[in-house]
Amino acid sequence: MLLIAIRVMYAFICAGAIASLVQPGNSLPPLLAEHPFATFVGLLLITQLVTVIDVILPRKRLDLISSIYFGLLIGTLLTYLLNLALGPVLPGELRTVVISLIAIALPYLCISFLIQTKDDFRFVIPYVEFAKELKGGRPLILDSSALIDGRIGDMMDTKVFDTELLVPSFVLSEVQDIADSNDKMRRTRGRRGLDVLAKLQQNPKVEIRVYEVKGDDVEGQTVDQRIVALAKRLAGRVVTNDFNLNKVASVQGVDVINLNDVANSLKPRYLPGEIMRIRVMREGESIGQGVGYLDDGTMVVCEQASSMVGKEIEVTVTSVLQNSAGRMIFGRMANAPVATGYATR
Repeated sequence: MLLIAIRVMYAFICAGAIASLVQPGNSLPPLLAEHPFATFVGLLLITQLVTVIDVILPRKRLDLISSIYFGLLIGTLLTYLLNLALGPVLPGELRTVVISLIAIALPYLCISFLIQTKDDFRFVIPYVEFAKELKGGRPLILDSSALIDGRIGDMMDTKVFDTELLVPSFVLSEVQDIADSNDKMRRTRGRRGLDVLAKLQQNPKVEIRVYEVKGDDVEGQTVDQRIVALAKRLAGRVVTNDFNLNKVASVQGVDVINLNDVANSLKPRYLPGEIMRIRVMREGESIGQGVGYLDDGTMVVCEQASSMVGKEIEVTVTSVLQNSAGRMIFGRMANAPVATGYATR
């Protein structure tokens, strides 16, 4: 609403200024002075092209605008200094040609240089930094397991996270290698990761980009080590469901968002003594155990239920085991004698 109000105000200001400009008595070219109404409409349309461009390009990048601005500024300054230096040396006609070429080439070279190095270059002016562009909090760095898992796309749709997602270039290469694997299962998982990345890039509510990492910066390191090093350099957080990467990053003081932990925290809580209803799918690993599953995939191990395979039963919860690898619920058949037992996944 604020942008709409500003655009409407800009249109009224332009109309007023142009109307004053085309008033009789003002010095205008004869062709414009003879057709004041056409001149008014034409100039107003020209001024509104700015608004049209603003609407067509809604997602503007501060680092890109800063690079263009400072590149143009530096190029103009260098052109002026070269004009002062070469003025006494070059003849008048040649000086005009040389300075004209320099005035065209230098701003372009400076803008191009800053755009290509904006992620590594930090300008020596307080509060001006090209390396970071944060939409919300610290950036989230995705690893290959988070992309292949696919739940990150659903999480971003919930609008819980309002921050930039970064996919390091070496992570993208790893996912591409998996998608090109000869093994059918790995190939399917890799393609799912690429599909999830494409879905995130097409979501207008998600700020995501592939972060280019030079080969010299990661030479001789594993992918997990590169992710942790990048998270340290950018002060970001790692998003993964890889248990080992979770531990390595935590040991080195890098914050980690484990998708399994997030999913477990959103599952319904069951306390010992509560009763649930499940269908026994198979026998457990210990004698007398039956195994069923909740709607969210949580495994339920029930004592004295091995004979109830294929039937729905009521289970009284006795204990819950939960960690980053998942969650298991242990119980016994309701109204059955208490029995003890242990089971593993």
